[in-house]
Amino acid sequence: MPLSPEAQMLAAIIVATVALWVTEALPLPVTALAAVVACVVAGVAPAKEVFRPFSEPLVFLFIGSFMLAEAIRVHRLDRRLAFTVLAVPWVGEVPGRILAAVAVVSATISAFISNTATTAMMVAIALGILSAVEDASRAQATPDSSPVRPLNPRFATGLMLAVAFSASIGGLATPIGTPPNVIGLAFIRQTLGIDVSFFGWCALGVPLAAGLTLVAVALLTWLFPAGIERLPGVAQLVAQERRLQGGWSTGQRSTALAFALTVSLWTLPGVLSLLLGQGHPAVAWLGTHLPEGVAALVGAIVLFVLPGGPGRRALEWREAAGIDWGIILLYGGGMALGELAFSTGLAGAVGQGLTGWLPAGSTGGAALVVAATVVAVVTSEFTSNTASANMVVPVVIALAEATGGNPLPAALAATFASSLGFMMPVSTPCNAIVYGTGRIPLRAMMSSGILLDLLGAIVIAAAMIVFVG
Repeated sequence: MPLSPEAQMLAAIIVATVALWVTEALPLPVTALAAVVACVVAGVAPAKEVFRPFSEPLVFLFIGSFMLAEAIRVHRLDRRLAFTVLAVPWVGEVPGRILAAVAVVSATISAFISNTATTAMMVAIALGILSAVEDASRAQATPDSSPVRPLNPRFATGLMLAVAFSASIGGLATPIGTPPNVIGLAFIRQTLGIDVSFFGWCALGVPLAAGLTLVAVALLTWLFPAGIERLPGVAQLVAQERRLQGGWSTGQRSTALAFALTVSLWTLPGVLSLLLGQGHPAVAWLGTHLPEGVAALVGAIVLFVLPGGPGRRALEWREAAGIDWGIILLYGGGMALGELAFSTGLAGAVGQGLTGWLPAGSTGGAALVVAATVVAVVTSEFTSNTASANMVVPVVIALAEATGGNPLPAALAATFASSLGFMMPVSTPCNAIVYGTGRIPLRAMMSSGILLDLLGAIVIAAAMIVFVG
């Protein structure tokens, strides 16, 4: 089909934007801003239309949830949770259980705060565990004692990878767990008219994240065995850290209260719809007056009211101003390009063009879901997860519409799969952080990462086909 001049110009801008995202020649948010500016200057659409996605309600979901996450970090609630789980008697000093506990904590925390921040915090804890084990081993290996079986160095690699992989996986659990989730939801709502609630997402995302975390733990335990039955010194380290934490501070209590209030507001409409029915007036009122973005802002505002300790509130503005505004700009720019692709007809033309590449008889729902998953996983290996979602989700929706398939499962598959990418240090900040510890050979990350990519793609595609398609 012939493209309008606006669509042709937009195509050129998108190609340039993707190239800059992949090469990271400019910071990703700067590239997103440059793209929307270019759209206005080139006459693709008026400025009011181009910049409209920056005022989407989901932008304020980002802002509110980022402020909550900052308060959790400032008052070290995440660290308290981590050592509470590691202190569970079942974990003890058994290597496989410690790796599993670290993975579960990383996944749980990253469901609500930045995957990168989760990884940075959990890497410090994991390195502390390894240091305690190594110190205990040296203390036992005296000249008069019997030989002590050493810890297999590969276990350290597995533990570090468990942090990175689980932090990426945990982000799938909630809409705010990672930026690709919000981006995918926005495309689904804007182009398909389907509003996926916080509760609805969690009903699918939580089991998916839990299942993939178990897969990651099993894979890493198999690939990187400890070689010993116990890791001496871990229980002592955990007990010492918990003693240093002391009782709950005023700031921790206030932050926990604001967080609980926000999560309650996020999940209440879904719970009431199950109890009272979707058409009940209370459900409709909550959906209209307290959408997810407003609920996040309520929780964030409460942080500025509740006490945070002597002479301060639970969150100060200087702390709130330090949230990742770059992600918000990247989200707005990517959404602007995606919406313009549909309004100018570019997305439809791309979808129709791609149908010619599909084998005959493979335009059904399952084939689209598998293709969307694979493309998103591969793309996420070479660019950021956020950029991957911005690039892949709108194309997948257009392709589904062009082939007459159901776009929802394919779009959700692309959204979930954009958060994978486990092979390379550059694939995600989580991978880069753990690779920087020096305890992970590149070959180990690539070999385990490609297996988890494959298993993750299979799990995501199967879940979308069975439960959504």
